[in-house]
Amino acid sequence: MATLRLFASIREIAGTSEITFEAGTVEELISEAIKNFGKDFASLVPTCRIWVNGNPANMEDAVTSADEVALLPPVSGGSLEPYPDQTHSDYFHKKDLHVAILSMHTSPLIQPGQGDSGGMNVYIREVAAALAHRGVQCTIYVRRWEASLPDEVHLEPGVDIVHIHAGQFDLMKEELPNILEEFTDKVAADINSRKSVDIIHANYWLSGIVGHRLKHKLDIPLVTTFHTLGEAKNETGDHESIERIVSEQKIIGCSEMIIANSLIEKMQLHSLYNAPNERVRVNPLGVEHAFFSPGNQKAARSALRLPNGPILMYVGRLQSLKGVEVAIKSLKEFENQEMTLLIVGGASGPQGESHKENLRALIEKLPSNKKVIFIPPQPHYILSTYYRAADIVLVPSRSESFGLVALESAACGTPVVAASVGGLKDLIDDGVTGILVNGWDPIDYKNAINQLLMNPLKSTEIAMNAAEKAKKYSWGQTAENLLSIYASILSEALVDCR
Repeated sequence: MATLRLFASIREIAGTSEITFEAGTVEELISEAIKNFGKDFASLVPTCRIWVNGNPANMEDAVTSADEVALLPPVSGGSLEPYPDQTHSDYFHKKDLHVAILSMHTSPLIQPGQGDSGGMNVYIREVAAALAHRGVQCTIYVRRWEASLPDEVHLEPGVDIVHIHAGQFDLMKEELPNILEEFTDKVAADINSRKSVDIIHANYWLSGIVGHRLKHKLDIPLVTTFHTLGEAKNETGDHESIERIVSEQKIIGCSEMIIANSLIEKMQLHSLYNAPNERVRVNPLGVEHAFFSPGNQKAARSALRLPNGPILMYVGRLQSLKGVEVAIKSLKEFENQEMTLLIVGGASGPQGESHKENLRALIEKLPSNKKVIFIPPQPHYILSTYYRAADIVLVPSRSESFGLVALESAACGTPVVAASVGGLKDLIDDGVTGILVNGWDPIDYKNAINQLLMNPLKSTEIAMNAAEKAKKYSWGQTAENLLSIYASILSEALVDCR
């Protein structure tokens, strides 16, 4: 029997969160559901995104008894139908807008939380979907990393992913600067073969270099979202290359607009790169409330077969920049209390596996009443259940341009203890919607955790405040802001590189 999972408004209409049917095609499962739940259910189905096992699916796709089909209503991204727009330029009414989204080094098809895949992957996938729901055609350009990948993937209506063959398939991210010219030329050729592209939106500095070159090849305006900044990482003790810093400076000088994910990132762009204020806009990330919403902790733990007692959780890639070792060391400070730490994520970068071994060495030094469970990266429809199961989510990052994990946790009504850095300082009101910790001393994290574990009323109040604040963040709003930014630059002449 295949499982059909229902979310948000379509779940409310059905009166259940899941139902099982005989395996067949996606269309057959949904047809059976319509017979069960009636015309109101049927009217909402065409607006839903359909996923199988966490990946986009088509109606004709076959499903087996081991598969889970998810119907995701347009809570955050908005309706699939383009709706009237009174807030943006008339440009959007005169022609279809086509945006080329550059994501050279990582694909939105890859599960976030491992390798080079993280919050940026979520951002690109969700923003493209939300823009498409508003009538924008999005073509995402990604470097082909496997020979078996198709040339093009139709992700959903209005969103296509084009795999560009540039360099050997197994190149590390650090080697990608060597094949930027080849990637640029092939993207340019593909753009020229399609209907007019109106905007190039580059993500990360590698794609920014490509976007800079494409702007001059094709006379198309460039918008750049860096997601992380080399100079900001250097301030944490990282050693980013001179090539990256120089390239970021050049991209900033040439972009029509730079998107900062937080006010803190905008300040960094100005103080570290002298970016002109008028060409930097703050546009926070969103969260998919159909997945990430408050729920029953006991039911979540039962579904995931998790132990009783206090549960802390870390979500993200296993890298020193994210501070996962701080989460582990903080456990040691709780001497006599049984406690579980869930680490949801995978190894990242060339040192990823060795870093994971170092983490295991730290875990071996913990007392026997402390348990650490490694969990592979999870699709959002399951990850949200982990958030609801935890008492506290730890975000001890050394640098964050935004802090998507903290927002997802807040949306699920789970308190966050986070480092007072970057976008986390924008996202969390200390003592009101979470607790911010200065520095990375495990004792300080232990004290912050104790504030919540020893005071359930305060923990509940913070959780409720955080969930309420999270309601104002949505991918639909992120997309609306982008449309406004796109409109503002399309009416202006291209910026001269400085």
